[in-house]
Amino acid sequence: MNRGLAKAIVLLPVPVLIIVPAIILILSRGTIVSPDVQVPTQVTFWVAVDFLTAGIFLAAWSARVIVAVGEGTPAPWEPTRKLVIAGPYRYVRNPIITGVLLILIGETILWNTWALFLWAVVFFVANLIYFPVVEENGLEQRFGEEYLAYKAHVPRWIPRLQSWDGKRTTP
Repeated sequence: MNRGLAKAIVLLPVPVLIIVPAIILILSRGTIVSPDVQVPTQVTFWVAVDFLTAGIFLAAWSARVIVAVGEGTPAPWEPTRKLVIAGPYRYVRNPIITGVLLILIGETILWNTWALFLWAVVFFVANLIYFPVVEENGLEQRFGEEYLAYKAHVPRWIPRLQSWDGKRTTP
C-alpha cells in the first residue's frame, strides 16, 4: 500500500466510520435519539451485515481502481493524474461515498439508534455540498471536456443500470 493511500484511509474513512460513530454511541446513550443500544435481532444483524459488506466492498474496490487507473489516491491532497472511468466509476461518479453511506446505514441498523442515522444524514448533506462546490470544480479544471462528458452521463450518487464506456453520447 502506498503512503498516500494509507494516509487517506487513516484520515478520511476511519474518523467517519469508526471514531465519530463510537463517540456518538457513547455520548448519545440514554438520550431521546439513542435510549439504549440494543443487541440486534438475527434479522437486523444480517441486514446490517449485508449493508456493511456491500459498502466495504464498493469503497475498497473504488479506492483500488483510483490507485491503479488514476495514479493517485481518493484524498484531495494527492489526487489522481488521470480521470477514472473504470470499475464502479462507470456506473456512479462517487462510489466511495456511496460505499461509505452503505456502511453508515449498516452501522445504524446494527446498533438500532437514530443518533447514527442522524450522523449518516449529516455526512451525506456535507457531501452534497462539498462535491458540486469543490471536488467537481477541481475535476473540471484538471480534466476539462473529458470530465464534463463523464459528468453528463454518469450520476453523482445513484448508479446507472448500464455502465458508461466513455464513448456513448446518450445517457
